[in-house]
Amino acid sequence: WLWGGFSVDNATLTRFFTLHFLFPFAISALTAIHLMFLHETGSNNPLGLNSDGEKMSFHSYYSFKDLVGFVILIMCLFMLTLFQPQLL
Repeated sequence: WLWGGFSVDNATLTRFFTLHFLFPFAISALTAIHLMFLHETGSNNPLGLNSDGEKMSFHSYYSFKDLVGFVILIMCLFMLTLFQPQLL
């Protein structure tokens, strides 16, 4: 059925293209369903450990960390553009 005949032809390519096109939508739908059920029921804690002590705020730590990484990346690109433009 998947080949569409004795050899690879237009029917085979059409079927593979259809599967290739629809597969990401199916994965996205299953992921959304999974996240919906996870949000409704919540995840369990099999070890019973308290994980609240390890939490840190997102804005002060991760925003600054991402900003530093972005500035370093822009500086590297800026230096490459100014000092070694032939490499680009």
